[in-house]
Amino acid sequence: MVAPSISFENVDLDKEAVDGPISVRSTTDLGAGYDRSRCGVRPISATLEADVGSRRTKDEGHGEPGTGHNEPVDSSAPDPLARLLAAPPRLPAREALPRLRELLADDPGHGIVVTAPPGTGKTTLVPPLVAHALTTPEDGGRVIVTQPRRIAARAAARRLADLLDEPLGNTVGYAVRGEREAGPHTRIEVVTAGLLLRRLQADPDLPGVAAVVLDEVHERSLESDLLLTLLLDARALREDLVIIAMSATADLDRLPTMLGAGSPDAAAADSAADGGNSTDGPGLAPEAPIVSVTGSLHPLQEVWAPPPSRTPRLGPHGVPREFLAHVAATAQRALTERTGDALVFLPGAREVEDVVSRLHGSVPESVDVLPLHGRLSARAQDAALAPSPPGHRRVVVATNVAESSLTVPGVRVVVDAMLTRQPRLDVARGMSGLVTVGASRAEGVQRAGRAGREGPGVVYRCCTPTDWARAPQAPVPEILSADLTRLVLELAVWGAPDGAGLTWLDPPPAPAMEAARTALQRLGLLEDDAEADGAAAAVTVLGRAVARIPADARLARALLTARGTVGARRAAEGTALLSAELRAPGGDLT
Repeated sequence: MVAPSISFENVDLDKEAVDGPISVRSTTDLGAGYDRSRCGVRPISATLEADVGSRRTKDEGHGEPGTGHNEPVDSSAPDPLARLLAAPPRLPAREALPRLRELLADDPGHGIVVTAPPGTGKTTLVPPLVAHALTTPEDGGRVIVTQPRRIAARAAARRLADLLDEPLGNTVGYAVRGEREAGPHTRIEVVTAGLLLRRLQADPDLPGVAAVVLDEVHERSLESDLLLTLLLDARALREDLVIIAMSATADLDRLPTMLGAGSPDAAAADSAADGGNSTDGPGLAPEAPIVSVTGSLHPLQEVWAPPPSRTPRLGPHGVPREFLAHVAATAQRALTERTGDALVFLPGAREVEDVVSRLHGSVPESVDVLPLHGRLSARAQDAALAPSPPGHRRVVVATNVAESSLTVPGVRVVVDAMLTRQPRLDVARGMSGLVTVGASRAEGVQRAGRAGREGPGVVYRCCTPTDWARAPQAPVPEILSADLTRLVLELAVWGAPDGAGLTWLDPPPAPAMEAARTALQRLGLLEDDAEADGAAAAVTVLGRAVARIPADARLARALLTARGTVGARRAAEGTALLSAELRAPGGDLT
């Protein structure tokens, strides 16, 4: 068990998207608030930030970003981005750069959709091109790139900085929970979706930001879906803000329509279509252009490695230990049959530690076994991503933090348990809990792609071909299955408590929205229906304070209430323990 990291002055909480506990740390005053009835009204203080990682350096540009440039790049130019783009790495995504440069030069007011298979270099090459096209080293503008997880944000920023032969914090920086490497000359900043969401709530016009690149939108997390919706709404303030959505799959049919509908041309088209009155009629707004990367990975071989017929992958209390023993045995088999390092995918931190302990006693001394999950320190995560020393091989046992936006050097073998954890509404607790379920085929393809990034690879799938065929094509979007209490609170702070007038990839289910509103009213975070007088219930002062704590609304309210009774330290310790979902020894997570 990994204990939550706790430190105190004023308190703030954050939660890793998949398997990390709430962390309590020092940040800004919880009681400070701001007044905005809609996103078009600025906060009382334009400098108010919801997270220490989002505080800007005092030299960072707050004016409108410059126009940048779109002329052909020069390998001898002083601009490091120009030098990189003059001789980019030989990745399939480089073939799409001319088209993307053309779109940014001709009509940057539209959104752009970029689709590219895993491992083709979209995260490596698209942000530098966008930053080179829309910013200059002198104008103080920057491009924000979102990643679904902290480890992916750090790794993507480090990769770009290495390509530029610069330290982190110069042209390329990053910001994650409690950690930031960025400076006044940073033009590409990689952040988590949750951090950008808090910045957007504090400053909806995103001053100094020329473009937002949303990476891995196909994962459909609750935070990323909400962030996309609010960014599109915020374009009423920033018609020049470029939004680029990148996906490893091409099955998000609504993305081009959504991004095109929020553009200035779309508004003009709607107005002209009905003589000046807006309309929701189909086909009036132009769709955002799609830039497709058609390159492929190195060849991948598929090996089916199902467990014995009496060993299920899932039991009544989670993942059976017999199945974990089978995964460990499959990893050992792969090491004897193949060359290169191995990457093993499991659903959660407990399963990772179980398989790591099994492998430690059964592999040769020349094989290093390393865990990789969201509860580890940044140093331990970086160690798992470092290349193997000479004469050694590695087995990296990971949760889905390694599923996207990461290249684990040397990996030619993937062992996939074909399980994942997804948030589901826990009726007994009245909040979301992580439930172990079978992985989708899209997730399986993503994981297999880790083996084909540097050369031909192989994936061992711990299931039968029939199990694979029966698996869902894609994971269920979190907005359709998770508790929406936090989402409704964010909408209330934004000024749209019922979500009316907003554009969604998938609209939140009405029953779940109503249940969330009722829960927030009972917690005193939204006004009662009687006080609202028929209008959508507005957020209360306590609700605004809770919204500034990036955690489940119930836990955040408990923290604020309890700290006045037992003190900040004990309140934070208790809340952090609740968020960690601790089990008795031998317990399991269903």
